[in-house]
Amino acid sequence: MYMAEFKLRYGEMKWYVRRIIEASSLEEAEEKARRYAAGMNKGEVIWELSYVIEAGRPLIIGDEELKKIGA
Repeated sequence: MYMAEFKLRYGEMKWYVRRIIEASSLEEAEEKARRYAAGMNKGEVIWELSYVIEAGRPLIIGDEELKKIGA
């Protein structure tokens, strides 16, 4: 499982979103993320791929994650 972060732009505004990607390799995940961004770029919001990482526990905040940051 992988996670991709995208930078979205609309005029002067920008924000970031993350999506989970099902893929068997990092290369496959990056290709799917690029295709996803290209497919989403049909409106006024511009999608740019920032990065793709392997994600064992994507978007979960639990005791383990809190310990890592000392919270």
